[in-house]
Amino acid sequence: MEKQDPPLEKHDPPLPPAPIQDSAYGHWLDRLPASWRGFAELARLDRPIGTWLLFFPCLWGLALAGKHITDYPPLSMIALFGLGSIVMRGAGCTFNDLIDQDIDKDVARTAARPLPSGRVSRNAAWAFLAVQCLIGAVILLQFNTLTILMGLASLALVGFYPFAKRIIWFPQLVLGLTFNWGVWLGYSALANGLTEQVAWLYAAGVFWTLGYDTIYAHQDRDDDALIGMKSTALLLGRRTKPALCVFYGVSIFCLAMAGFVAGLHLLFWCGLAIGAWHMLYQIALLDIDKPETCLRQFRSNRDTGAIIAGAFLLGVF
Repeated sequence: MEKQDPPLEKHDPPLPPAPIQDSAYGHWLDRLPASWRGFAELARLDRPIGTWLLFFPCLWGLALAGKHITDYPPLSMIALFGLGSIVMRGAGCTFNDLIDQDIDKDVARTAARPLPSGRVSRNAAWAFLAVQCLIGAVILLQFNTLTILMGLASLALVGFYPFAKRIIWFPQLVLGLTFNWGVWLGYSALANGLTEQVAWLYAAGVFWTLGYDTIYAHQDRDDDALIGMKSTALLLGRRTKPALCVFYGVSIFCLAMAGFVAGLHLLFWCGLAIGAWHMLYQIALLDIDKPETCLRQFRSNRDTGAIIAGAFLLGVF
């Protein structure tokens, strides 16, 4: 008779939660108590890339407004937008997970998230969302009236985004409209007004997001097809790389128009050329049939955002 392993004793430690496939492990988050880790994952603190992608458009707007006031944006204002990006990205992801709980449990990449895995209850998630929104409101109130009103206007896009993939084939466009709203906020916070170049900058961000989130969506392509969700990855399929050339090309054109209208100097155009090369390099390395490659190229957009921010900061004076 085969010898069986003894049953687990009561003092044996519980098994760790199954890893989330695109989450970062082996850092400080792993040392949090289990009851805290679920909330940290709801806020995507284990995946800071989304915070960077939300923050950089704010920094673009702040940098461009520096041309209007002939001074660099103060570090205190940059810090407020940085903190706001962390909090509101977390709030948006928490809301998205509450709406998508039943979908996430059927997708391999998201099944281990706190809500579908049962590690955080829905009531606790709603309370956590309320706390994040309260912190975000306190941060928003530090700015002028125009920026506060613009920030409140963004809530309509935040509320619609989780439902977009059920309705339209371009939910990535809705994400672009949402994630780049910081362009308006950053510019208006410093300049206390809005100008033509801000519209060009916002359009550039929207098409940039349309590109990088299409790359990201290829990770879920098969699962989305099975459960009836829509995405540009499913719509474009093998035409993804040519489409990315168009999306990123339009983004670069709009960035160039923002710089031209604002009268930026040579260093901006040098930085913009580096940013364009970085986008094209993403497309060259992309293999839409390999999720790990899609994730890697998606994450590389943190560097793209930083390059563009540097171009604006160096080119305004």
